[in-house]
Amino acid sequence: MSFLQDIDSTWTLFLDRDGVINYEKENDYIRNAQELTLYEGAEQAIAFFNTIFHCTVVVTNQRGIGKGLMTEGDLKGIHDALSEKLHHVGGHIDAYYFAPQRSNDAEDRKPNTGMGLQAKRDFPSIDFTKSVMIGNNISDMQFGRNLGMKTVYLNTTSPRNEPHPSIDWYSADLASFAHTLKSTNK
Repeated sequence: MSFLQDIDSTWTLFLDRDGVINYEKENDYIRNAQELTLYEGAEQAIAFFNTIFHCTVVVTNQRGIGKGLMTEGDLKGIHDALSEKLHHVGGHIDAYYFAPQRSNDAEDRKPNTGMGLQAKRDFPSIDFTKSVMIGNNISDMQFGRNLGMKTVYLNTTSPRNEPHPSIDWYSADLASFAHTLKSTNK
């Protein structure tokens, strides 16, 4: 029996952004809102998740800021554009957290737990044991695992299906996981 049947309105959803909600740029960063292209069905998936999870947050490593390739204002523009797209289908993100640091040792950079702990400070009702982290990298899975979350690995950018100790569930993309969750939680 998987954890999917246990998910209800007491749970929190953590989402990576690039490669999960929107396409990644190969060997580069999404630097402005014009470069934001969402995966098909991502908006609708998030709107559906909003009907189940009590809180939906984005946690995203954004090293491009630390490298001086974009600003925090550029990132805010990207997140505002994403929020606008979600609003059109009745969805929303409760909060965006980002790690601009270049160093992998920075507390906020996944797989380190800083962004999750910041979310918990902002939303004290978050219970990490009743949280799901969805990402497309092992560092996303380790971030979730480091906080005691369940993890969902999306095969959008680096497909893998072999067992990994940090992965609880595999899915093709966000829309596919929404479909699975919908059929599990009828």
